[in-house]
Amino acid sequence: MYLSTIGRPKSLARDRKAGRRRWAVVGGNVFALGAVSLVTDISSEMVTAILPLYLVIGLQFSPAAYGLVDGLYTGATVVLRLAGGYLADRIRRRKAVAGFGYALSAVAKLGLLAAGGSVTAIGLAITADRAGKGLRTAPRDALITLSAPPGQLGRAFGVHRTMDSVGAFIGPLVALAVLALAGQGYDAVFVTSSCIAVFGVVILALFVRDHRGPAHTGVPSPANAPSETAGPSKAARETVSVRQAAGLLRDSRVRRLLLAACLLGFVTVGDGFVYLLLQRREEVSLGWFPLLAVGTSLAYLLLAAPLGALADRVGRLPVTLGGYAALVAVYLALVAPVGGPVLVVVVLCLYGLFYAATDGILMALAAPLLPERLRTTGLALVQTGQALAYLGSSVLFGVAWQSWGITAACWLAVLAGVTAIIVTAALLRGVSRTEIEMEAAS
Repeated sequence: MYLSTIGRPKSLARDRKAGRRRWAVVGGNVFALGAVSLVTDISSEMVTAILPLYLVIGLQFSPAAYGLVDGLYTGATVVLRLAGGYLADRIRRRKAVAGFGYALSAVAKLGLLAAGGSVTAIGLAITADRAGKGLRTAPRDALITLSAPPGQLGRAFGVHRTMDSVGAFIGPLVALAVLALAGQGYDAVFVTSSCIAVFGVVILALFVRDHRGPAHTGVPSPANAPSETAGPSKAARETVSVRQAAGLLRDSRVRRLLLAACLLGFVTVGDGFVYLLLQRREEVSLGWFPLLAVGTSLAYLLLAAPLGALADRVGRLPVTLGGYAALVAVYLALVAPVGGPVLVVVVLCLYGLFYAATDGILMALAAPLLPERLRTTGLALVQTGQALAYLGSSVLFGVAWQSWGITAACWLAVLAGVTAIIVTAALLRGVSRTEIEMEAAS
């Protein structure tokens, strides 16, 4: 009894120290990238929170027209995703490519200000903004995978996405404050959003380190940060060619991963639709509409890091599929016979759970299957597949809503979601096992 009493605290102390080491090994570069995403997401979510109202209520867009714009907002820059990923691998300047993408989005926010009510001008401004996102996403995610040990990728993406979601939480609140101060003027939101985005670019330039040497081996350097000046390996010095990049598709695991990403992207209808459906069903005041995004972001930021760590322990595929099951539950809740504040809270919590369990964890699943020198290209390929599918999903959901009504559109989304989960589980079962074996050997 005496021995067990003195032994347990030592064991607990060791567990606590081991836990702190696991979080510390994530590395300063991941936290720096998280800070960039935090600031940038404040900027982005300021616009995202008011865009559905601006288009549907202010400019009287139909559901189908809004579906087209919403799909464009995420999926229209797929070629640039691939181009950005390939360019970052070829010139080994992932930070520079990501920085250009962040800067482009900052400038594009002012394009919304100049667009007025023109659908064409709004489309061009949104395309420029999403072009910036398309260019920066794969290089940023590749830097995360190269800045943390392979066995801690879920944790690293969880930390990054938590910081990202803090920005998503703050953004709509800032938008509400700006609207209140500016007398409900949308232009003030666009200007403020652009200024904040510029600050994110400054943080990237000053604090994020590029990674041009060999991948993280799992043993941190003394400074626990990747070096820009470390001499690259012979393989890393070789110039990446288009033929080599296209050769990724010869790997059956990459093909299955890409198909699964497309399926999962196809069942995601977008934040704007979910919030508009909630607003119409529960008659949420237009002044409170941006707070719907705040609720989702709060659930996201509370769950992202724990679910990232859980994915490293139990497997990234089960956590990802659980996230899409939460998305299906969101669609079911939107047509459920019950309503009221409880429904709003449940939908926003489930939607935040969906993002926390999927955004980043699929990239952590994909990263070990891709060679370091083609890591950015491979991640861009997966993201491109998702973005293309999302473009189709948003357009089709908008058409279904306008043609058959909200209930029919939601039930179609439920059916598509259940099918995608089952097929993805079959496609990635072997891929997930390979990923575990590769990390165990690293």
